[in-house]
Parts: sequence; structure tokens; C-alpha cells
Amino acid sequence: MQLQQMQDQISRQQGVIEELQNDVARLKQEGLERYQDLDRRIGAGGTPAATPENSSTGGNVAAGAAAGAVAPAASSEPGDPAKEKLYYDAAFDLIKAKDFDKASQAFNAFLRKYPNSQYAGNAQYWLGEVNLAKGDLQGAGQAFAKVSQLYPKHNKVPDSLYKLADVERRLGHTDRVKGILQQVVTQYPGTSAAQLAQRDLQKL
Repeated sequence: MQLQQMQDQISRQQGVIEELQNDVARLKQEGLERYQDLDRRIGAGGTPAATPENSSTGGNVAAGAAAGAVAPAASSEPGDPAKEKLYYDAAFDLIKAKDFDKASQAFNAFLRKYPNSQYAGNAQYWLGEVNLAKGDLQGAGQAFAKVSQLYPKHNKVPDSLYKLADVERRLGHTDRVKGILQQVVTQYPGTSAAQLAQRDLQKL
């Protein structure tokens, strides 16, 4: 009897797990479809050009943070954390799939659509990582620099500055590297980025 009860309980739990897995898969698919729809509209030139109202947040993106970047939308959608997370997760899944071109487009689209999202600082940082993975050093440098410019209080700032120093080193701008590393050590003591920056400074 006890064995039968345990088997019944396990069956019920498996049913719940399957339902949850289906829900997660559906949410991810919906998020991806929304992103793809947005991407199609951007590709068709449906995104309005930057206006003075939004140039303070998104205008710099129009300068070309990544290859193929287009001007930010004139107005972002009202904040909807659930929808924002779906978009962000869909973009992040493209990194996991190592589809860096699409991931770059997805994070750019996300930042145009939700420049003030709670995920925007992370999206800006990962845009830098994606561009770095693509070998786009200029785009990576611009993306990493914008984390501290646009989201100065974000917890990704020390990491993004450390990565920016790495990009500058690869670009041969050695005169800038030391200053950025010292900034990380001085302004963000105790962070892993500061420890790495200290180690790199000793090698210079």
C-alpha cells in the first residue's frame, strides 16, 4: 500500500514537472517569437530615427555600438518586467546557442525597446561580450564603455571596465589600459574585477 502511494505521488510530481517544463518552453518560444517579430520590423526599416527626447539614453547606440546597429526607437514601451525578462532571456539563449550575430541583434533590439529596464545594464554588458566573441573589438569597446556611462550604479560596471581595458589592450591602445585598470582598483575595491585589474597592473 505504501509503495502504491509513493508511486502515485511520484506520478503526480512528474506530471507537475512536465507542466512546468511545458510552461517554460512556451514562455521562451513566445519571447523568441516577439524578438523575431521585432527584428523583422527593424530589418524592414520600421524603427523611427532618434529624436532629441531619447538621445540622452539611446542616442549613443545610433553611433554604431555594433555592426548593423540602427537608431533607437523614438519611444520605448512602458515597463513590463515579465515581458522584458522574456526578451532578455531569449537574447541570452542565443549566446548559449553560440549564435553571436543573432544575440548581438537581440541585445541591441532589447536596449532600443527597453532602455530603462532593470535588465538593461546586463544587456549592455552582454552586448559587449557578444561583440568580443564575434571579434568586433570596436563594437565591444563601445558596448562595455556604455555600461558605466548609461548605468553608473550597475553591478556590472567593474566587470565592464575591466573588459574595456582588455579590449583597449587588444586594439593596441596601451596608454589607456593602465588608467582604466587603476580606476577599477580605486573605485571598486573588493570586487573580483579589482583583483584581476591589480594582477594585470603588476604585469604592466
